[in-house]
Amino acid sequence: MELSTDLILELSAVGLGLIYLILMIKENILCWFFGIASSFISIFLFIRTELYSESILYVYYVVIGFYGYNLWRKGAKGNGLPVTRMKALSYPIWIGIGIVSSFGLGYFFSQNTDAASPYFDSTTTIFSFIASYLEAKKKLEGWLFWIVINFATIALYWGRDLNFYTILTVVYFVFSIVGYIQWKKSYQAQMT
Repeated sequence: MELSTDLILELSAVGLGLIYLILMIKENILCWFFGIASSFISIFLFIRTELYSESILYVYYVVIGFYGYNLWRKGAKGNGLPVTRMKALSYPIWIGIGIVSSFGLGYFFSQNTDAASPYFDSTTTIFSFIASYLEAKKKLEGWLFWIVINFATIALYWGRDLNFYTILTVVYFVFSIVGYIQWKKSYQAQMT
């Protein structure tokens, strides 16, 4: 059995992505290195499968990986970056930015490329930008964004026959719930 380039890229990115997620849930700073490597490989795969918004997202993941690593390394007064909560007013602002940006990016790709599912792809991409930023800042609510995003992304990947990414995203969906629970415990422990 000969492995296609797409399958090799997909399997490599998925394996590294799983390691990233497990380490992220454990708040282990090494997670960022696995996330960067997985994202770098994913860029090429998504270009090959015409999910252009996803490829842009994974470029962002590489950048946010370095940003997150730097934040976590510096931490709060050298003791590591603590898990914190978003302010209530942040929710509608982030959601509003996400909706407007999703329509803008979706429109661009629908008019200028052969993108598959340009609006759906753009929506999961834009909200992933937001969730990744919140994750780098160690905001507990970032996991809530991920739960919704991962659920939606399952359908996106399934529709492009990215079967291993679909399976990975199902795992991400479940682990997003686990991540929320773990980080909530960490947040509550800090408050006592």
